[in-house]
Amino acid sequence: RGGERQGRMAFEWNKDAMMRPISHNTVIHIDITNACYLSCANCTRHVGHHRKPYFMNLDTVRKGIASLDGFPGRVGIMGGEPTVHKKFRDILALTREMIPDKRRREFWTSGFKWDEYKSDILETFDEDRISFNDHRQLTGKHQPLLVAIEEVVKDPELRKILFDNCPFQARWSASITPKGAFFCEVAASLDWLFDGPGGYPIEPGWWDKRPDQFADQVERYCGKCSGAIPLPAYSDGRGGRDGPTTDVVSPLNLERLLRAGSPKAQRGNIQVWDTEITREDIEKNKVGWKPRS
Repeated sequence: RGGERQGRMAFEWNKDAMMRPISHNTVIHIDITNACYLSCANCTRHVGHHRKPYFMNLDTVRKGIASLDGFPGRVGIMGGEPTVHKKFRDILALTREMIPDKRRREFWTSGFKWDEYKSDILETFDEDRISFNDHRQLTGKHQPLLVAIEEVVKDPELRKILFDNCPFQARWSASITPKGAFFCEVAASLDWLFDGPGGYPIEPGWWDKRPDQFADQVERYCGKCSGAIPLPAYSDGRGGRDGPTTDVVSPLNLERLLRAGSPKAQRGNIQVWDTEITREDIEKNKVGWKPRS
């Protein structure tokens, strides 16, 4: 499930591509928490690196939903794992109240506390609007997101091409956290992880920005990310069920993680990527690359 998010199409590199406007997103997430009971390798929300996860208050949830009035896509409730939020049932009630059209609501979960919340979840979301992944599969893999492109791709022109072709920005979602609104869900997580300045004010119409209008966030976050680089996929570690998981990171991002007090980095559950990635590497690695899967 998950529509575009689970797309199986291989990556195609278009030298004339541009990032899409935020309004073209299929869904915009409200990330109600970055806490999770799992600890997957290379998590998109960087679970395992937070000294203290956040839990969005109801006023911010309400403000987030209200800010998406007029947005042509859907509104997603996302984590971390949303069901670990102590006000989860209240958040579902607020979602039903503020978004009358059930088809405009989406939900992402690993199935935690499903039996406890099943009736509330199904009252709020149609089954085909629930994206479920319990990370139990031995074949589960994640694209590393902490190999900073500014460290490993030296050619600025090539970096720009990669940014404009980023499969996450092209197919995943913009996001709202307690610190504001972001053009990209991974950028939103990086802002929290590295104690960034926060996002755009959570107010009506923030989602109507064009690429030139969110260029400040691109400059601030994309260079620290590797979502745009064709990289090998690594086992997600079944969410940590089989032991501690390891994240692939670049040297400067490791320094940033240690400064931020990342428990995972402090324990040494890190594999350092310090090899330059060339245009030839990218041409080779993008064949069959399916990061959204």
